[in-house]
Amino acid sequence: MSLDNARSVLGVGVILALCWAASERRSAFPWRLAIGAVLAQAGLVLLLFGAPATRAVLQAAGAGVNGLSSSTQAGVKFVFGFLAGAGGQPYPVTDPSQLFLLGFRVLPVILVICAVSALLWHWRILRWLVQAFGFVFQKTMGLRGAPALATAATIFMGQVEGPIFIRSYLASLSRSELFLLLTVGMSCVSGSTVVAYATILAGVLPNAAAHVLTASLISAPAGVLLARVLIPREPEAETSSEFNAATLKVYESSIDALIRGTGDGLQIVLNVGATLIVIVALIAMVDGLLGMIPPIAGAGLSVERILGIVFAPLAWIMGVPWREAPPAGGLLGAKLVLTEFTAFLDLSKLGPTVISERTRVIMTYALCGFANIASVGINVAGYAVLVPERRGEVIAMVWKAMIAGFLATCMTAAIVGALPQTLYGR
Repeated sequence: MSLDNARSVLGVGVILALCWAASERRSAFPWRLAIGAVLAQAGLVLLLFGAPATRAVLQAAGAGVNGLSSSTQAGVKFVFGFLAGAGGQPYPVTDPSQLFLLGFRVLPVILVICAVSALLWHWRILRWLVQAFGFVFQKTMGLRGAPALATAATIFMGQVEGPIFIRSYLASLSRSELFLLLTVGMSCVSGSTVVAYATILAGVLPNAAAHVLTASLISAPAGVLLARVLIPREPEAETSSEFNAATLKVYESSIDALIRGTGDGLQIVLNVGATLIVIVALIAMVDGLLGMIPPIAGAGLSVERILGIVFAPLAWIMGVPWREAPPAGGLLGAKLVLTEFTAFLDLSKLGPTVISERTRVIMTYALCGFANIASVGINVAGYAVLVPERRGEVIAMVWKAMIAGFLATCMTAAIVGALPQTLYGR
C-alpha cells in the first residue's frame, strides 16, 4: 500500500470523526453500521471491478449507457440537424472538440432516460430492482420498509423522485428517517444524470460509464451511515406501520409511461439548463469583481482559485497528491457551490499534466452526488409539496443534509482511493 492509499484510509476516519463531532447524540455512534457500510462499499468496488464475471456485467452496463447516449444523438440530429454536432457539418471543422455542445449532447440524454425509466417501471423491471435494493437496505442497514424503498428508489430516480414512491408514509417517518432521506438524496444522483455524466467524461476517463454507475450505487450506504451518525436513530419515534407496495406509482399503459416520463424529463432538462445558465453567469460576475483586486502570489483571484485553496486539504486527505490537491479542491468547491454538472465539465477539461488518472478516478466518485446549494432549494420545494406539514423540519435539516451528502461522496472517493489503482484497469 502506498502513502496515497494509506492517506485515503485515514480520510475515511477523518470524515467519520467530523460527523461524530457534529452529531446530535455522540454516545449513539452506530459502530456496527459504520464497519458494515465501509466494508460493504469496499467489497462492492472489489466485486464490481475485481471479479471477471461482475466486471464483464459492469462493462456491459457501461456499453449500454454509451449506447443510450449514441441513440439519443440520433433523435437530436433528426430535430436539430448539423447543430447537434453529430457529423455532417456544412463547413470545414478545424476544432472537433468545439462540436461538443452541452445543450445538444448531454441534456437530451436526460430526456430519453426519464422516458425509458418510466417505461421500465411500467414493465415492472425497474420496480423489481428498486424493491430488491430496498430489501437489501432493510435487512443490512436496519431501515424500515418505507425508508428502505425510498433509499433504493433514490439511487435510480433522484433526490425528490425517490421519496415520491412513499409519499403517503412521509408524514409518519421519524425525524431521523426524514433526515436520512434528505442525506441519501444528496449523496446519490439519478439514472438520467448518470448517463449524462458518463457522456461528459467519456473522452477523458477509461470505463467512465462503469465508474459513474458504481459511484451512484455505493454512495447510498455512505449517505445512510453519515445520516445515522449526525442524527441517530430514534426507535421510539418510529411507528409500526407496514409498507404497502400497492401504493407505488402506476402508469395506465406503455404509451402513458413514455409520455409522462418525457414530460417529467423535460422539466428536469429545463431546470438543469436554466440553473447552469444562471450559476455560470453569477460566477462570471463574481470573477469580474475579483479581477479588480491586485494579483496575490503572482496570480489573480477567481472563484475557482479560492475554492481550490479552501478544499485542497479535503482532496489531499481523500488520497489526492498535494501537487494535484488545488485543482481537485476546486472541483469539490465547484460541486458544492455550483453543481456537479459544472464540476464534471471542469473535470473533463483537466489534462493529464494537471491531474493523474488515479486522481481523476477519485474525483469522479467525489463529484457524483447532488449535494450542492441548488439542491437545497430543490429539496425544500419538493418536500413542501410531498409533505407540507413537515416543511419546517426539512428547512431546519436540509443544510446539514447537504454537508452530510457532500461528505458521503468524499468518503466513497476515499474508499476508492484506498484500493489499488490496478483494480480499475483501463
